[in-house]
Amino acid sequence: MIKLSSVLLVDDDPLTNHLNERLLQSLGVADQYLSANDGAQALLALNDLVATADPLRPVLILLDVKMPGMDGMAFLDAYQRLPPAQQQAVVIVMHTASMTSIDLGRIDALPVAGLVSKPLNKEKLDTILKLHYQRQFPEA
Repeated sequence: MIKLSSVLLVDDDPLTNHLNERLLQSLGVADQYLSANDGAQALLALNDLVATADPLRPVLILLDVKMPGMDGMAFLDAYQRLPPAQQQAVVIVMHTASMTSIDLGRIDALPVAGLVSKPLNKEKLDTILKLHYQRQFPEA
């Protein structure tokens, strides 16, 4: 499987970011893993990532919805103001324990590739890679 250039984990729970990073590393998903505790930190990290990103090896962002400070929805609003070329080098998947019906109603209008429930596991990650990167893990 060809590796992704980077994965950005955005969650206010450091343990969730740590466990997800360990899973991704153990599966060899990307060349680089970064984490952010809120949307503002994620935007700073994303600015660095998109400078070297390539639409053929796009950055994957696993984005939590509910975070203190800049939450996932505010991050997406800011993300939509990025130049289109930078947006094309990013795939965003909402990664959340729950979403309100208002948030779910907005998901079709959001610049996200999909939604995955917590906790992340190999099967969910394999589905993300198949759907959004046309890649999958080799059978064991």
